[in-house]
Amino acid sequence: MQTNDNSSNLANDSAPVWDGAERRRPPGPEAVRHEVPEPPKKRRSITSLPRWIWVMLVASLLLNWLIIDRFSEPDAYIHPLPYSVFKDQAQAGNVAEVVARGSELSGTLRRPISYAAPGAAPQSSSSYTTRLPAFGDTSLLPLLESKDVVLRADRTTSGRNTLISILLSFVPTLLIFGMLFYLLSKAQGGGGMLGLGRSRAKRYDASGDAVQIMFADVAGIEEAENELVEIVDFLKNPLKYQRLGGTIPKGVLLVGPPGTGKTLLAKAVAGEAGTPFFSMSGSEFIEMVVGVGASRVRELFAQAKKVAPAIIFVDELDAIGRRRGANSGGGANDEREQTLNQLLVEMDGFDSRQAVIVIAATNRPDVLDPALLRPGRFDRRVTVQRPDRTGRHEILKVHTRGVPLDKSVNLGALAAATPGLTGADLRNLVNEAALLAARNDQDAIAQRDFFAAMEKIVLGAERHIILTEQDRTRIAYHEAGHALLGLLSRDPDLVHKVTIVPRGQSLGVTVQGPESDRYNYTEEYLLGRIVAILGGRAAEQLVFATATTGAENDLKQAGELARQMVSRWGMSEKIGLLYLSPAGEEDFLGPSRGLSKEYSETLATAVDAETRRILDECYDEAFATLTRERFRLDALAEALLREESLDKDQILEIVDLPKGLAPIAEALLQHPSPV
Repeated sequence: MQTNDNSSNLANDSAPVWDGAERRRPPGPEAVRHEVPEPPKKRRSITSLPRWIWVMLVASLLLNWLIIDRFSEPDAYIHPLPYSVFKDQAQAGNVAEVVARGSELSGTLRRPISYAAPGAAPQSSSSYTTRLPAFGDTSLLPLLESKDVVLRADRTTSGRNTLISILLSFVPTLLIFGMLFYLLSKAQGGGGMLGLGRSRAKRYDASGDAVQIMFADVAGIEEAENELVEIVDFLKNPLKYQRLGGTIPKGVLLVGPPGTGKTLLAKAVAGEAGTPFFSMSGSEFIEMVVGVGASRVRELFAQAKKVAPAIIFVDELDAIGRRRGANSGGGANDEREQTLNQLLVEMDGFDSRQAVIVIAATNRPDVLDPALLRPGRFDRRVTVQRPDRTGRHEILKVHTRGVPLDKSVNLGALAAATPGLTGADLRNLVNEAALLAARNDQDAIAQRDFFAAMEKIVLGAERHIILTEQDRTRIAYHEAGHALLGLLSRDPDLVHKVTIVPRGQSLGVTVQGPESDRYNYTEEYLLGRIVAILGGRAAEQLVFATATTGAENDLKQAGELARQMVSRWGMSEKIGLLYLSPAGEEDFLGPSRGLSKEYSETLATAVDAETRRILDECYDEAFATLTRERFRLDALAEALLREESLDKDQILEIVDLPKGLAPIAEALLQHPSPV
């Protein structure tokens, strides 16, 4: 379904995406699956620590002991003297020795003296300790020298008790090693320091409480299912193939647009075969530490081989499987290439008798390294396409199981109204309809809820903004130009709805789509699409003799379509039957990587000129048609200003065109939004 909006791109030929749909069935004794984590490994004890940790611990304790012994002082003296008393004793010649530690003085007396500290009983002692005043005393040193006092200096400045000093020094060391032991025990010895190299794959087994996925839960992609039946049969009966020397493909690559159910299909293979299923995304292999990705690949394959037959599923394979040498600069790219190299080695290192099959999924097969796709690795490719009308009907049946539906619901009409949508889109549609029905306090989901949800998904939610009358008039003519040329263009699609109610990022929307699924497009059809897309700008130029920014998205869509006609589909006589790499492929293998373009600058200039020619001719045709049909354009714009939204039948009646066109989403037009 296609839309032409007045401000930005709301919807193209493709619909919203999700990862596939799953049917939830109540757990039973035979149809129950668990997500089983790896069996817990025995936790480390203190005695099982590696020898190097014990060596480091003993060395740290000895080092701390030497530091304390070197920089700490003996036990503090118990008789602190006031400085005045100490100086009097020095003048009396009673001081025998002075040991200086910074501003602190201590030593021995020739004759014991008795001194009572404030609040304490008098004590007699021949040792003392005191402290120099902050302002200093320059007369002290001459006095001590005149009395033949022995003077010594000590670098130690603290007077802490030795036991306290030892504790203060050793406790941090013990805490550090305690934390290290805790981290090692949490890692449980998996895959290197702190378990960085340990595989993070989720394991699904037949002995748990997770929901079991079977082929019956996967609808709309029967062709892909049929290609995987042989894989399931091999996992169930490997001897059937091995006795004749046959080998099953080691790798199966699922290719298709996002949301078509590739992940769901891989789970269904594991469910049908009843084998362990290891699931991991390609991005989970890569870490900032070099070598971690390769280590995780090795452990993942080791785990699967232990429980064979088993399935390894790697989602988003392009995250680690991109063509080597396509990027440069080291860092994360080097780590990705190491991970890819290890994956290639592992897929070469096991044979089919181990009954380990690698299933991978990607929507970018064009960027994968050729070594992955050669026979012996991913040698079977299964394409998962968007479902057709019958497939969408079956998918809707799956998603509406257990959902209360009103008698007015017609899933066949809903399937016909949703060309191009994937299983993920349909699941989202059912969910939005359920939320809408619940918001309106309904007991069941009605047909109008489904189509209201479709409007919200395709067109966006309504925005309540105040527009000036001049803006409303300009938007009305813009959308009327789209709608009228959509009806009058060559090989036209049906115009289902046109509205000037702001939705999402647009100020107005024209919904146009084919009567049924299209798989091939003629040149006449594509030119007609460009004419209809440019109809909004042509209508503004015709009526107001000026242009606005509202045609930005229209120009983008029209330009992309015209360029593809020239560079991909050979629809330009001047360029001929040349296929030129799209921009995305040039970015991946183009001049920014030091490689040459596939075509010259002269040819690129010719492509630009031909693209411009197609756009100009289509715009001239749009302007001429609207000039000729000005009365219909005015009538449609006036009706939009009055009604704000018009359906197919109203549009045909206003422009006075025959109603023989078959509707694709007639129910969408017949059931207004309940919101």
